This record gives sequence, C-alpha cells and structure tokens, in this order.
Amino acid sequence: MNTLANVRAELDAIDDALHDLLMRRADVVAGLAASRVKASGPTLRPGREARILRRLIGRHSGPLPAAALVRLWREMFATSIRQQNNFSLAYHGVGDAVPKLVAEHFGMGMPSRAFTTPSQALAAVGNGDAAIAVLPFPNEADPTELEWWPALDAPRLAVVARLPFFSEGNPGPEALIVAHGMPDASDDDRSLLLVEADPELSRGAVLQGLAEAGITARLLIARRLPHVSRFLFEADGLIEPGDGRLAALNFINTRPLGAYATPIRGISA
Repeated sequence: MNTLANVRAELDAIDDALHDLLMRRADVVAGLAASRVKASGPTLRPGREARILRRLIGRHSGPLPAAALVRLWREMFATSIRQQNNFSLAYHGVGDAVPKLVAEHFGMGMPSRAFTTPSQALAAVGNGDAAIAVLPFPNEADPTELEWWPALDAPRLAVVARLPFFSEGNPGPEALIVAHGMPDASDDDRSLLLVEADPELSRGAVLQGLAEAGITARLLIARRLPHVSRFLFEADGLIEPGDGRLAALNFINTRPLGAYATPIRGISA
C-alpha cells in the first residue's frame, strides 16, 4: 500500500531524474555552442523546434495537458537560445499582446526592447542591434503607415516563425518573427507571398493565376493603390526566392516574404 510518504519519495526521485536530464541537456547545448559545428548556423531554429514539438505531442498521453508539455519545452528552447550567444530581440505592438507572446515564446529572461514603429524594430535587426523582430500579424484593418510586410527583402530579412505555435483553441492575437535569412523547413510549412498586380485585376484573377502556377494560397490582405494592387497571401508549403513557380506568374511583382511552421490549433488533451 502506497502511503503519502512513499508517494512523495517517488515524486522526489522523479524530480531528481528530471533535474539530471535537464542538466545533461544544458551541457549538450553548451558543448554545441562552443563547437565549430554550430558557429556558422543560426541560433534560432523555429523549424527544428516545430518538428520536436510535433513529435512530442504525437507521442504524448496521460493526464498532463499538451499545453503544459509545450510550455515546458518552450522554456527549454528559450534557455538553449540564451546559452548560445548574446541573443536579443526587438518588438513592436500596441497594448500587451505582443509582449505577452514574446514572454510565452522566449521566457521572461530574454533581452528585448520595444519600439514605437515596426520599421524601427526591423531596423534594429538590419543593423545588428537585435537578432530578430517580433511584429503583429498583418491585419486588413492595419493603417498603411504600420504595414511593415511590403518592406521585407527576403532573404536579407524574412519571416521565419509565427506565434503562438501551439494553441488549444482560438489563439487570439498573433505575431510573426522576422530574422536574417530564410527559415528552416519544418516539413509542414506555410509561406507569405507579396503580389503586386495591375489594379484592374480582381482578387479572384490573382488567386487563379497562383493556382495555375501550382501555388495554393489564401488571401490575407488586399490594398488598392493608385497604380498597383498589392496583395498578401499565405501559401501552402515552403516557397523561397528562385522557386520555379514564381517565374511562371505574370504579375508586376511576386516575391516570398518568408515562411513559418504550420501552427498547431485545437488540441486540448
């Protein structure tokens, strides 16, 4: 018969085993950070993080909520990032939505700086003052002066992740991470495409053109400007500069702005 003392002793032993594994993991990360293997690669690997979380969620069972599992590993990911170099981030957002997403994704100890405009946050990444920028997910209602996505020049600066990656239901406000270089693939990705077309073309005609080129996409934002129509699409798969399908498009300009691992939504167990 298990007494309370026995149960507590078992929990203490499990805690010690978990602690040993966490220390071992930190040692492995520290060794990787000090090695030449990692020196030339990016610190932030959202595609690899997504693959890890999908694998763990896929094998998960029992009473521990999947959300708790994700929170535990997110904190470990954030700690690993902080171990590897002087990582810091810039962010912009009205209210507390973006700061909350930053804290949930990167932990409370990640060095970060708020900027009053998206362009200032992107400039911080461009000049090396920050490794990444976290910016609100584009919205049709955004004022033109706060639309940061048309200025991206991937792969110099590109979208590499979407926050939150995991949500049990409606995720609420979302954000995108912008960094140097194109994102690493996660095997289930979505890309952002900027399309500039003749103002006489309808949304449907632009979507049809993408489909005929083999690109399945959903319209996020449409802007009718005096001499051009500007569209932001979310497309299935990882589309990078130089993708052959882009050359088949007959628009004024089409370019990928980056990509992110397809978020997990609606898991409550």
